[in-house]
Amino acid sequence: MDSKALDGFVGHLWDGEIVPQLTEYIRIPNKSPMFDAQWAEHGYMDQAVALMEAWARAQPIAGMRLEIVRLAGRTPLIFIEIPGTEPASNDTVLLYGHLDKQPEMTGWAAHLGPWTPVLEGDKLYGRGGADDGYAIFGSLAAIMALQAQNIPHARCVVMIEACEESGSYDLPYYVDHLAGRIGQPSLIVCLDSGCGNYDQLWLTTSLRGLTGGNLTVKVLEEGVHSGDASGVVASSFRILRQVLSRLEDEVTGAILPKELHVEIPAQRIAQAKRTADILGDAVYAKFPLVDGMQPMNADLAELVLNRTWRPALSITGVGGLPALDSAGNVLRPCTSVKVSLRVPPTLNAAKGGEFLKRLLESDPPYGAKVSFEVEKAGSGWEAPALAPWLEHSVDAASQAFFGAPAAYNGEGGSIPFMGMLGEKFPGAQFLITGVLGPHSNAHGPNEFLHIPTGKRMSMCVARVIADHHIASQNGLTRGVAASAAHTVKGGDGCCD
Repeated sequence: MDSKALDGFVGHLWDGEIVPQLTEYIRIPNKSPMFDAQWAEHGYMDQAVALMEAWARAQPIAGMRLEIVRLAGRTPLIFIEIPGTEPASNDTVLLYGHLDKQPEMTGWAAHLGPWTPVLEGDKLYGRGGADDGYAIFGSLAAIMALQAQNIPHARCVVMIEACEESGSYDLPYYVDHLAGRIGQPSLIVCLDSGCGNYDQLWLTTSLRGLTGGNLTVKVLEEGVHSGDASGVVASSFRILRQVLSRLEDEVTGAILPKELHVEIPAQRIAQAKRTADILGDAVYAKFPLVDGMQPMNADLAELVLNRTWRPALSITGVGGLPALDSAGNVLRPCTSVKVSLRVPPTLNAAKGGEFLKRLLESDPPYGAKVSFEVEKAGSGWEAPALAPWLEHSVDAASQAFFGAPAAYNGEGGSIPFMGMLGEKFPGAQFLITGVLGPHSNAHGPNEFLHIPTGKRMSMCVARVIADHHIASQNGLTRGVAASAAHTVKGGDGCCD
């Protein structure tokens, strides 16, 4: 492989075609179905699909077949098959991404906006460019870069879904529908994750799961004068605080029930310490903390573990509270909050949700009506141990294109597809990475794609796919992960 030629090819493709395509993609408000119930009628999802389809079909990729697969009542899926080159192997590389987006969110800078692409220096601002619009472009750029140098690669399958931000609930149906065409991949590449910095290739070793829903406390049939009722009728807000204290220590933020924790594998603890050494204060400084705000722990490695292997509660929405300018002296009849509980990678999220419902609803204070409606439950994922060929490949790629060794870290968020693929393809190796680094702010205001990292990511993926073919020719890509995976699992409690 001529690394300089690869750099030139990928850089030219990104600057000349990919960045302009992503600019147009950002303009499309193709929100995930959870945030746009009328997505089919609005047609934005189809616009995003059409943009990516048109670009992909125009690329000179030998033997490529592209199909927009549409199952009735479900979001569309872009499915691309690229035959392997000679000398042929029976292996398959599966490359994954998604094209649906999170909603707008408030707080964007005055000159920025979710659907207003702005290129400033090396950063392309706007919703979805980094999460995860670039994936199809970066994946195909890697394959084209190999073919430009006549470097052999295994058969490649690219899947771009349109439901990831809603929990990928459509994806299992497509995986089953396309099972015969997907085959049995020995390498799975996902470009929907994060990076600790923009200085090296980061591999995601685990993903937390998620469970949550709507918690409501009702005390009255209608609101009444607070001067008349307070001290007689308990505040729904106070009862809600009391119920949530069963789950979370409000002083430390620790999740209290042991059923929602797992034993953290020693390997992941060691990696967390290494990540803390690499990133230093950037472990928390990447967040836009208000002046004087301190992180939850002074030990950086503990912060990494808090973010990747320990459960954590966020309240992401509230109901029953009027706006400040219209809040009268009324004891309100009810208070509702949206509970979002991140759970450890190896904990069963569905069972965790069931436990959460029992915990919050049982023995309601004062006999109030306390209800918890489980809205979502998606288990996390832990990567199998890296095969020696892949460990060597990612480090060599990081050194070649970033100038620094590869690094490893867990992620606090979820990619539902990973757990599904881990179960379906237990012998596969995983390369989970992404461009969501410090301040890139996926899901929030001022989201951006760091373009140099996107380019380097394409180059690294190209190197790994090339090395995968060599490993395949030597019989090194089958069966490694299935046996090694048992060495990195951890967990205990009734929710495992």
